[in-house]
Amino acid sequence: MAPNSEILRTWTVRTGADLGRALAGVRLERELTQEQLAEVADLDRTYLARLEAGASVQFVDRALRALRRMGAEVTVTLAADMAGKLDP
Repeated sequence: MAPNSEILRTWTVRTGADLGRALAGVRLERELTQEQLAEVADLDRTYLARLEAGASVQFVDRALRALRRMGAEVTVTLAADMAGKLDP
């Protein structure tokens, strides 16, 4: 992200459920359906729905816990200049 980018939205990710909310939030900001994102990301739509609902695998929660215990914070940031763009 460019240093002067205007930030459209930011999500703090502390748990797998937070990651799911961020995923859904970015998808909605980009006006994508789950089907469209699933196709671009090469995921099954039902798996994507489970991720967005916070049904994450234990690995994600454990990795985020380890990062928090080391004093790190994970954020998902959608810059205004990137809104509407998809990386294949």
